[in-house]
Amino acid sequence: MATYTTLDDIDLSAVAYHYGLGPIRLAPLPGGAANSSFRVTAATGTYVLTILDNHDTASARRLSAHTQALFRLGVPTNEVVPTVDGAPITRLRGRGAVLKKWIEGIVRQPLPLTHLPAAGRMLAELHALPPTSPGLADLPVGTRRLTPQHELLIREFTDKEFAAWLTDHLDRVHTAEAANQRTPRIVHGDFFDDNIVIRTDGGLSLLDWETLTLDDPLLDLGAAAVGVGREAGLLAPARLRALVSGYEQVAPLSDADRADLPMEITHAALIIAFHRYRRHHIRFPDPRKSGYHMEMITFVDSVAEGTRTLRERD
Repeated sequence: MATYTTLDDIDLSAVAYHYGLGPIRLAPLPGGAANSSFRVTAATGTYVLTILDNHDTASARRLSAHTQALFRLGVPTNEVVPTVDGAPITRLRGRGAVLKKWIEGIVRQPLPLTHLPAAGRMLAELHALPPTSPGLADLPVGTRRLTPQHELLIREFTDKEFAAWLTDHLDRVHTAEAANQRTPRIVHGDFFDDNIVIRTDGGLSLLDWETLTLDDPLLDLGAAAVGVGREAGLLAPARLRALVSGYEQVAPLSDADRADLPMEITHAALIIAFHRYRRHHIRFPDPRKSGYHMEMITFVDSVAEGTRTLRERD
């Protein structure tokens, strides 16, 4: 199993010292597949302390720097709090840690339909940022996609039926994408409802920049359709249309983009299916989660019907 930081692992006095907070209280926050997060309450305010369990020092610094750069560019996300020495991260028991200001609000799963247009606008505004924006010029390219090495691993999956399904659909995606190359943009890569906060002022904020990369914005919109467009495990036409309608208020889609979106939604689901299987069957076997990848098979089966009316212009 993956090893994550628990409340008992954290020296409260060390956190308070590094950030000049005085007496503090910590409470664990739910979720987080890669890191451990805690709500920090101090006299100076409320914060989120994230222990970067799966990062080395260099990647922890990059994540902190990218998060702060996005905040400064006006993206509605957490503001990073530097240490008393001005450092973007600190070290707690050998692991990188970053402190961010708390965003007051709630996470709703699923994200209510009424908030989907705003979610679409927020995603399009992120895609509109110049890739050369200050603090983001070192973003990696295409890291959310499966690499050739990833695809070779599929042959070793013990579930041969799933492996054949995944390989067949990836072949179709690669053939379709070879004929259509879009300009890479800044993308989130994990636009799921558990990374979206409905603030007390009614607006939305976007969290968790682990998968920030330069890539096809239509693939990122496809990933968002997987993340917030499902209902009972299937792609819901009303939810997809609400998401896309908000997106198009900022970045209208061409007819070609609308025609290609179903394939990009499928591509995003295939990426998720691969990583779920690999994580729960190979890297960190967990019988409780061993069927999570199968949800994407059902979802992919629903994409054609879920997108049928999308290409019809109002």
